[in-house]
Amino acid sequence: MKKPSQPTLTEIRRWPATVSVTDAARAIGCSRAHLYERVKRGDSPVKTISLGARHVVITADLVRLLSGETPKAPEEETEAA
Repeated sequence: MKKPSQPTLTEIRRWPATVSVTDAARAIGCSRAHLYERVKRGDSPVKTISLGARHVVITADLVRLLSGETPKAPEEETEAA
């Protein structure tokens, strides 16, 4: 079975608002198990939403990580609203 290729940033920008941990891990270049472990520990490099036992990754945060943008501080998000 052929391993899926790593998506480009342009492709990721076209993804839906949330994606599976499996797809996010492929985009980052790590294993699904590693990203799930980081989510479980609370130190995931991307924001996730818990849907019961399932987690999804916020695509905009994945794009931010892969494009090298720095995350906004919580007080900056409040001021922008």
